Amino acid sequence: MKKNLFWIFVVLFFASLACSLGQTPVEQTAPSLPPVSPTDDIFPATPVALPPPADPGTVIQPDDLIYLGAFRLPGESGSSSWDYSGRGLTYYPNGDPNGGEDGFPGSLFGVGHDQQQFVSEISIPVPVISQNMDELNSAETLQPFADITGGMFGETEIPRLGLQYLPDPGNPSSGRLYFVHGQHFQDFEPSHGSSGLDLGNPQPAGPWIFDGYTNYVTSDYVFEIPENWAAAIPGVPRLATGRFREGVWGGRGPTLFAYNPSPDGNGLQDITPLLLYGTQQPGLTDIVSDENTQMAGYLEDDSWWGGAWLTSGEKSAVIFVGTKALGRSWYGFANGVVWEYDCAEKNPPTCPEVPEWPYENRGYWAEDYQPQIIFFNPAELTSVANGQMETWLPQPYASLDLSATFFNPEINLADYKTDLAGAVAYDRERGLLYIIERLADEYKSVIHVWRIR
Repeated sequence: MKKNLFWIFVVLFFASLACSLGQTPVEQTAPSLPPVSPTDDIFPATPVALPPPADPGTVIQPDDLIYLGAFRLPGESGSSSWDYSGRGLTYYPNGDPNGGEDGFPGSLFGVGHDQQQFVSEISIPVPVISQNMDELNSAETLQPFADITGGMFGETEIPRLGLQYLPDPGNPSSGRLYFVHGQHFQDFEPSHGSSGLDLGNPQPAGPWIFDGYTNYVTSDYVFEIPENWAAAIPGVPRLATGRFREGVWGGRGPTLFAYNPSPDGNGLQDITPLLLYGTQQPGLTDIVSDENTQMAGYLEDDSWWGGAWLTSGEKSAVIFVGTKALGRSWYGFANGVVWEYDCAEKNPPTCPEVPEWPYENRGYWAEDYQPQIIFFNPAELTSVANGQMETWLPQPYASLDLSATFFNPEINLADYKTDLAGAVAYDRERGLLYIIERLADEYKSVIHVWRIR
């Protein structure tokens, strides 16, 4: 039985937080997750051994990522802030035209506070390698936070908004922000759209429905497909979108679909699956999946928030970034109390008592968590697109633990920090990868930078 009490608590929390932006929060000591004793109701740990790619010389390896440091985010602007932020991020090559002398030209458009999902444009300062937050440079606000969707989605539950800038093919100096919107519980709803680059007058278009596929696999992140790889996919699609939905509702791993905005700017076309750990049955909200169609290392409480299609010379990789669950996983409470799905239906009911704060939220949990990048071979994804491979057969060939570079790679229940790594942006021309670390600068996010060699 699907339960949503966990999300009700979270929504109430964020609603109150949104009303108190700018107030000094009360410091509380965050408890750590206690060890869990094995029971029959706990999902066993899944082996994380990853198969090698067919030709390792053609893919980007974790050792090809050179860490350059991090930078801080600005203060409040418009009607939002960078507190509890990190859902969406994209690189804009023509932004901040006077800021390129430091070797980091362009700007970033990013999504602010989780409950508002407004977008701001910021400069890119020189990243600094330091574990002292005071030594980091800070980005500057170029355009204050604004609603680029024009309110087209109304009020939603636990919203998310992915972003990707795409230039106009007929005018490379201009383009639009393509976005994807999702929420916790969905069916088959319009989710994709676009806006202009002027946040004061975004002129949004949409929303458009992702025909044939449930929102549980399409409505979270979006990123660019490079031209050479797009040419290997039917329809030459320039955008990829997907979602990882915790549990098994969206399949057993991150998803990815290629698509194009229609030429008239009023819809989507050339929709092609690239990665789906299960099957979409017509009209069913939940993806049909089992242990034979899951990603290696999959756990129900994994959380993949962003991705990018990396290229560097002849090498390439498709990556997903997020918070990887480790060890045993269970459905219930953070202190290890298991909630059986049918406990309320038994006679008498066997549901356990709800633990005290901060363990009272019910959902999927795991023994430990780690900020990670997982790497996929793009050649396998294009094989899926061309009907040469089942959608669940591509597997990650490598993973990279980001804990050593993150400032605070720990779950913090008292601060409602249940995700460590956020969205991703990629400067393809310079091989610069930007990844958000959530709640690293007190309640604000921090952006880390790598160069792909």
